[in-house]
Amino acid sequence: MKPLIPSSKENKRYLFISGKNLRENIEKAILEFSGILGMSKCGLSFIKSEEGKTIISVNRETVDLVRASLAVFPEKMEVLKVSGTLKGLERK
Repeated sequence: MKPLIPSSKENKRYLFISGKNLRENIEKAILEFSGILGMSKCGLSFIKSEEGKTIISVNRETVDLVRASLAVFPEKMEVLKVSGTLKGLERK
């Protein structure tokens, strides 16, 4: 199988998020706000998790949708930084 050409690949953005019980709450927030279709469009994947903080990657077009769903969710979750690379998140 041939690899995808760069123009066909998804452009990802990485979000650095703080809060409690993040793995479950992030999925619930996106699912409640945008439904199953929105959840599949955002291409959510968890990169790195520590206590109270996590890094997720989402599709570039759905960053606003993810931020809005986290803001509306009853439990407090805060997006600390958004970057196009993992190295960019570590700089601050």
